[in-house]
Amino acid sequence: MQYDAIIIGAGHNGLTAAAYLARAGKRVLVLERRDIVGGCAVTEEVDPELAPGCRVSTASYIASMLRPTIIRDLKLESYGLQMVACDPGVQAAFDDDVVGWWSNESLMRRELERFAPHDIDAFFSTETELKRLAAYLQPFFLEAPPDLHSGGLKKLAEMWRLYRRFRGIDGNEISGLTKFLTGSLGEFLDQRFESDKLKRLILSNSLYGKHGGPYQPGTAMGLLFHLLSGGDADQQAWQGHVIGGMGAISQALRSACEDLGVDIRTDSPVAKVNVQSGVASGVTLESGESLDTKLVVSNADPKRTFLKLVDATELETSFLQDVANIRMDGPAGKVNFVLSEEPRVNGMPADRTKLQRSLFTLIPTLQEAEDNYNASQRGELPERLWVDCVLASNADDTLAPEGRHMLTCFVQYLPWQLREGSWDEQREVLGDRVTKLIGQFAPNMPGAVIARRVFSPPDLERRFGITEGNIFHGDISLQQMFFMRPLPKWAQYRTPIDGLYLCGAGTHPGGGVTGAPGYNAAHTILRSVG
Repeated sequence: MQYDAIIIGAGHNGLTAAAYLARAGKRVLVLERRDIVGGCAVTEEVDPELAPGCRVSTASYIASMLRPTIIRDLKLESYGLQMVACDPGVQAAFDDDVVGWWSNESLMRRELERFAPHDIDAFFSTETELKRLAAYLQPFFLEAPPDLHSGGLKKLAEMWRLYRRFRGIDGNEISGLTKFLTGSLGEFLDQRFESDKLKRLILSNSLYGKHGGPYQPGTAMGLLFHLLSGGDADQQAWQGHVIGGMGAISQALRSACEDLGVDIRTDSPVAKVNVQSGVASGVTLESGESLDTKLVVSNADPKRTFLKLVDATELETSFLQDVANIRMDGPAGKVNFVLSEEPRVNGMPADRTKLQRSLFTLIPTLQEAEDNYNASQRGELPERLWVDCVLASNADDTLAPEGRHMLTCFVQYLPWQLREGSWDEQREVLGDRVTKLIGQFAPNMPGAVIARRVFSPPDLERRFGITEGNIFHGDISLQQMFFMRPLPKWAQYRTPIDGLYLCGAGTHPGGGVTGAPGYNAAHTILRSVG
């Protein structure tokens, strides 16, 4: 055996796991199906023919919760990782106004005085409460979730770990945390605030890529997750542009891996995890090449891993049924543009700098968002889409030559399967609808389009290998989080196959470009095998 471990997939979590295993002295091979590393964290040209040299973050597009521990441990800044803070971190565009959510309290107070004067005290008291509650969840990001199925001394150790994390919490905070994890975001906002604009501003950063309209149970927890810390400054609610696009994170991780002795092979899709007597023994590539190892670590999502890469005869029928029932059917897509000029958004304050104009969200009302989600679940393409726009070239002029502007748009809610027609038929209809909507807020934008690339949920599946186009490798509802992710008895990165582990976003703590699943998986493996 040439390698101690083989990792399937060179997404950022796979690369993170590889780096930590290599730091511990393991000989590691990473196999990637595409010709570039990064998974969904890649920077690519939108259209090499129409707009050569114009690059954008194809899928993931903003850095928020990338763990500071990983940045420091792997010295990613020494490999060129550079991030610029978004401030305001969120900015919502309305018919004749643009409002921002600033990290600076005085700027935020001044903004609220302008559009939500009656909600100022409620906003700051709520933000303080949310940050305090989010801090209780923070330590769980870089450790395995509680093992509810352990016994003996290990069970006592797990109980002690939980107690240590929550020993300072009081009754009111327990009630608040329970409410946020189980309650409806819409009801929470309606009860606290008067201003429709403020409600929509908060909504715009709370339900990305998640199933459920804002009035459905469990949607309030998005508020807490986006107040976790991130970036090299370890700042709560931090969001940032990555210079060079999100692919720069992956390239920094690749460089760190290679300096640690990790071998990385692209254009090497894995066809099968080899299993002998219930133990993983290596992988077989689509080319027919077989590679032996004692540890196989899958960065693929749980459905792809267990329903496609492992022979069904190696797993119990009940386990396979549980895997098949994991909620996927991704509700989001992407539309990326090359423009000849910057969109001029109606009502954008004249004092906003180029960097501060780099993002704006076209957010529906809470009820419209609820109605649109329900429409998407009927297989309909909603008229009033929720579109998050990032003008990446305003923050990073390396992405495009002079005179070109890069706009990347995250779009929800979308149906995984259309009730009428196919996504191949409706893909450009989605692109047209997004272009038209942006034009209502920035009238010069539709006429400035030089090139466009639309990714429906099935396109995301085909391009990035994520089952049903789910960007989080499984919905981030409460029943699929923490010790329930991906399945209650298998939330510790281990699997029913000895020697086969998971390290992707389908494990705790879930999606986003955090590196946490890869970090946690590597440390679990090292504790298990030494």
